Amino acid sequence: MPQLKHFPLPDTGEGLTEAEIITWHVAAGDTVTVNQIIVEIETAKAVVELPCPFAGQVSQLLVDVGQTVEVGVPIIAIDIDPNGPAGAGASADGQTVNGSKPPEEAEGRVANLVGYGPRTGAATRRPRKQSGSSTPQAQAPAPQAAPAPPVVPAPSVVPARAAAPAAGEQARTTGRVPLAKPPVRKLAKDAGIDLRTIIGSGADGVITRDDVTSAVAAAAAPAGPIAGQRPREERVPIRGVRRATAQAMVHSAFTAPHVTEFLTIDVTPMMELRARLKTHPAFQGVKITPLAFAAKALCLAVRRTPDVNAAWDEQAGEIVYKSYVHLGIAAATPRGLVVPKVREAQDMSLRELAEALDSLATTAREGRTTPADMVDGTITITNVGVFGVDTGTPILNPGESAILALGAIRDMPWVVDGQVVPRKVCQLALSFDHRVVDGQQGSQFLADIGALLAEPGLAMTY
Repeated sequence: MPQLKHFPLPDTGEGLTEAEIITWHVAAGDTVTVNQIIVEIETAKAVVELPCPFAGQVSQLLVDVGQTVEVGVPIIAIDIDPNGPAGAGASADGQTVNGSKPPEEAEGRVANLVGYGPRTGAATRRPRKQSGSSTPQAQAPAPQAAPAPPVVPAPSVVPARAAAPAAGEQARTTGRVPLAKPPVRKLAKDAGIDLRTIIGSGADGVITRDDVTSAVAAAAAPAGPIAGQRPREERVPIRGVRRATAQAMVHSAFTAPHVTEFLTIDVTPMMELRARLKTHPAFQGVKITPLAFAAKALCLAVRRTPDVNAAWDEQAGEIVYKSYVHLGIAAATPRGLVVPKVREAQDMSLRELAEALDSLATTAREGRTTPADMVDGTITITNVGVFGVDTGTPILNPGESAILALGAIRDMPWVVDGQVVPRKVCQLALSFDHRVVDGQQGSQFLADIGALLAEPGLAMTY
């Protein structure tokens, strides 16, 4: 006879304690298979797709979209066939409904979803706040503290779509949450539109941007004294990427003694080389950006000043020197600032770096950067030039000793052989941890990067 199993929210392997349910890809009554993607969750670091560890029929979705739950809390119940592919035994949370205990438990082990580590200790579901509340009660916990207090959903800016009661009723009746891409989900969330009230016009019922725009227009009917007027104030809970970023930056700013140095350089030769490479057969189909040149220059400069790639280990009382470069690239996304890493960047050619950066940027914009891709960095570049900004004083990522800011490249007057001529000019800024990097070392590192960008041929001498 069928057996009911509960799948608890797993620890994704990075010590995360909670996550928000973003999208359910299944509903009660659906048939699921092993490793089928059933839900998307948003952690403090990324949006993660979770596969189902067993096959069967969905009995109940235990957590609503938008609810934040702790690791270990059951999120879905599935009826399985004991004689099917999943086999008989325990539920994913170590419990059984038919009275039998799993062999893993008998041996002192707990069954876990492949790819996620075990978690000890019981966890309870985060209590939900009634939708009528407009004041968030979330508070960022101290590092290594107990799980965060309840997170209150953000108040809606626009009422839910009133012109589609049938769609909303159908979605709530079936329990199904229509599919939508992350940018469309964000558009709906910012507008206060519940995706469950919309019937998608895309393939397989996927909700499109036009669907959300139509819902916003339909919901803009007079709801108060003044139709369509935005509230004078809007309160949004501090959670997810924003909370994690804030905690990391505050910790870094008040732990590591920051020093920032600046350098203005003529990058005309680099831009000329970039133009030539665009037509070179070896670089066909590759997007060569100034950031790729900066990444290559940084990796070469690290060889001469390895201290900038080291880390201060306060607990061990040691400085950790690293022979590898896991290059972090600060990326602005709809979810906030994320810093995914290019692994083993020191071994990459210019073309390989350009391809890695392009792939990394695409994944980040789509909100698909995994938590594992945002840890263990050794040094970072932040490209403020893409926003037309000349320079800044970047804050170190925790655990790193240097971060380079790449400014905008502008046509500016420059003195060449005693003559003032227009040149391509860029400003660099380097922040470093003065506990690890002395002024001479930081200055040498910044000067080396500047020299390589001003005269790419110098790379032959490294």
